[in-house]
Amino acid sequence: MTLATTLALAAGALALPAVAVPAQAAPAPAVSGKHLHDDFNGDGYADLAVTAPSATVSGQQGAGYVAVVYGSASGLKTSTRQVLSQNSAGVPGSAEAGDRFGSAVATADLDRDGYADLVVGAGGEDTSAGPDAGSVVVLWGGAKGLSGGVTLAGGTEYGALGDRGRLTVGDVDGNGAPDVVTVVNAHDLRVLNGPFGRNGATTHASELVTGPFDSRVLDLAAGDLDGDGITDIAAAENDGDEWDARHVVYWTGTHDGLLPYTLVSGAGTGLQGGEHLAVGDVNRDGYADLVVGRAVEGADSDVDTPLAKGGRIAWIPGTAKGPDGTKAVLVNLDTAGVPGTAERGSGFGTGLSVADIDGDHYADIAVGAPGISPGGRVITLPGTAKGPTGSGAKMFGQDTTGVPGTGEPGDAFGSAVRLVDADGDGRAELAVGAPGENAKAGAVWVLRGTTRGITPSGSFSFASGTLGTVAAGGALGAGLGS
Repeated sequence: MTLATTLALAAGALALPAVAVPAQAAPAPAVSGKHLHDDFNGDGYADLAVTAPSATVSGQQGAGYVAVVYGSASGLKTSTRQVLSQNSAGVPGSAEAGDRFGSAVATADLDRDGYADLVVGAGGEDTSAGPDAGSVVVLWGGAKGLSGGVTLAGGTEYGALGDRGRLTVGDVDGNGAPDVVTVVNAHDLRVLNGPFGRNGATTHASELVTGPFDSRVLDLAAGDLDGDGITDIAAAENDGDEWDARHVVYWTGTHDGLLPYTLVSGAGTGLQGGEHLAVGDVNRDGYADLVVGRAVEGADSDVDTPLAKGGRIAWIPGTAKGPDGTKAVLVNLDTAGVPGTAERGSGFGTGLSVADIDGDHYADIAVGAPGISPGGRVITLPGTAKGPTGSGAKMFGQDTTGVPGTGEPGDAFGSAVRLVDADGDGRAELAVGAPGENAKAGAVWVLRGTTRGITPSGSFSFASGTLGTVAAGGALGAGLGS
């Protein structure tokens, strides 16, 4: 066993644990709070959502749930948590086998009441439209945490609306209200235009934004990539069944809607993309940058793709004209200063998150490599004026001194990562998901951020035993959102 027996299988059906969520003393939240986009209870501290879309709920295998761990002056605290499934009071629907509630999550204040809301996808939801149509719901934030919700959209037969990598949130039309962006037809965007009422209604109809390629979206990310104050949307896509011809597409946000572009490389050809995306200002120039993880190997395009072995990331700087693919910086496990060695199957680039770890105002990059033996690793890369660097990079796993547990084959530590400043000190903590831990029960680790970067000192982990949920096959930590 790699975790203490207290994290072992919890018997019985999923229910909301009787755990207090810290509430605001005053009835009105601080709307200007710096963590508004991920602060569900309005206390000024960022919170963390953890998904377990494969989990059994009330005997229904694969029904799925989302757990929320709340931030505080001392960081994330498992003593203040919620577990939410489709069997929870106020959550739309009911837990059914294969719903995959928690397939994807995103956060924003959709109703503009000063509390962040949690948008949740259920990619396997069966609806009147047919099997596996999928659905997207919102769970409303408030002074006592998340409570109540409404369905925002349903998909078409086998459309898997709200599935993993196909859900994000941002103000793509510049009207000051967040919009929900999903994927339909595998490659087109469906935009649910805000603002949203508490009944899920909006004043504008949803829009279908056609993608420039007949390809498949693997991941979505939102951020202001051109500095105009309007959110842009980026997608990692692939053209073939063998994961070949991967590329990066982005839609720039305007007052008239989203306009599509394709990134090109310095050679003038389409920039080779990947499967995972994250956004943040790594070089501190005021423009959000795009980070693309290419973790899957073995496609024909590996032949002419630099640094493909073991997985790689591409940092693409944002500019006033959008992401500049000609200035992309590539990093893999053989890059100078990066711990480790590029070996096939390492999966470097599977998990991605961008935020300031050490408080120097440059966003840093956390990269998951769940295939590194014996149980997976996470590497942190410092941000600089020239982009990410291997100088000062660090590697963490369950075998790192101070990190709980022991790495074992199949743990998949690093499959999901999230940098979140849960204590409000200007330095992000590192949350790591290992959905394969303990025979695919899954678990989550939290490591502190300091002026010298992430430290294993004071790190902790939690799993189903802490949450009071069914462990077997839950794959807790498959996704992390804040």
